[in-house]
Amino acid sequence: MRYKTVATGGTFDHIHRGHIALLTKSFEVGDRVVIGVTSDEFALKEGKNPDQSYEERTSALDAVIKERFPGRNFIVAKLDDYFGPGIVSPDVEAIVVSRETAKRVPIANRLRAANGYSPLEVVVVDYVLADDSRPISSTRIRLGEIDAEGRLARRSGLHGKRPLPSS
Repeated sequence: MRYKTVATGGTFDHIHRGHIALLTKSFEVGDRVVIGVTSDEFALKEGKNPDQSYEERTSALDAVIKERFPGRNFIVAKLDDYFGPGIVSPDVEAIVVSRETAKRVPIANRLRAANGYSPLEVVVVDYVLADDSRPISSTRIRLGEIDAEGRLARRSGLHGKRPLPSS
C-alpha cells in the first residue's frame, strides 16, 4: 500500500542497518516521510544516553537520507515525547514502526481519535539481526558488542579462543 504521508521515529544514535531498514520501508510506502528524532532531554528521560547530540544525530540522518534516498520528500521533527507529528497532523496516514514500538500505536490512535483524526495504519518492520542473531541496536554499538552492520566486535585479539592457562 502507498500513502501520501507516513511517520516514523527513533533516537538515531549511531545509524545502523536497523535504522536503514526502517527508513527504507518508510520511503517505500510513503510519498512524504515525517521522521521524529528523540530530543536529548527525552532520550535521557527514557533512560537512553546517546553518544551523539540531537544536532549530530539529525545531521547524520540527513546525510544518510540524501545519500541513500536522493530526491525524496522528508522532514525531521524533534520528539519530546512518544507521539510527535503523527499524532498532531491529520495528513499522516500511516506509521512505520519496529515491533518494539508497535505497542504504542493503539494509544496514539486514541489520541488521534480525540482530535477527530482517522487512525494510523501500522507498518511493522522486523528487527535486523546482527551476526549473533540478536537485534542490531545503538545500545549494542555503544557497548562495543557490534558495529553498525551487525558484525561482532573483535575483542582483545582472542577471536573466540580461550587464553592459555598461566603456569
